[in-house]
Amino acid sequence: MKLTKKLSIIVFSVTTALVSTTVIINSYNAAAQAAELVKNGSFELDPLVDPNNPNTTNPNVTGWNKSGDPIDTSGIKISNFPQSGNQGLAIGSFVNPAYISQNLATTIGSNYNLSFSLGTDEDSSQVDNIFQVFIDESKVFEKTNSINTAGNPFTQYDLNFVATKSSTELKLGGRASYGFLYLDSVSVKPVPEPSAIGAVAVAGLLGIWLNKKKAIS
Repeated sequence: MKLTKKLSIIVFSVTTALVSTTVIINSYNAAAQAAELVKNGSFELDPLVDPNNPNTTNPNVTGWNKSGDPIDTSGIKISNFPQSGNQGLAIGSFVNPAYISQNLATTIGSNYNLSFSLGTDEDSSQVDNIFQVFIDESKVFEKTNSINTAGNPFTQYDLNFVATKSSTELKLGGRASYGFLYLDSVSVKPVPEPSAIGAVAVAGLLGIWLNKKKAIS
């Protein structure tokens, strides 16, 4: 085989290996991203009573349990003030915090990413609110006195946690004395282990290299 031809085959093999590795890693990431643990985290399953009237919101929140004093939990309703999609959750408790929760199927010792978008209609002229997140009754996040910034009412938050049980309780909620808190895009997904991604990539590269070596010989 001529040297130039052999070199071009080697270059092609390396390029193919790199492209294939990208495909392998992207496929692995796509599978991980698809493993959503939260049910109805976008709050789109319960239609509004009247989409044109924000005061006739829907108190049903499929997939979630409400907790707190009944007068406060009565303020938790589906609203037409979303971060994305058509709907979000309004938390209208103003005396004591009220919460929503659900149990997630998790693997003990595995890492998970929790993300959510939080907003409010309270502004700097009158603000008194608090929002909290609990994982199995342990408080992992607290935000006080969020304000409505013009043009950007929602802020996305991300945090990681390690599961200690096969069923992990996620609880979110709070109160707003002069308005509402708004919650949307609640998501919990497993965090891929770097070693697992590396193993997939190395295995793919090795297989491609062996096949191309046979073709060159």
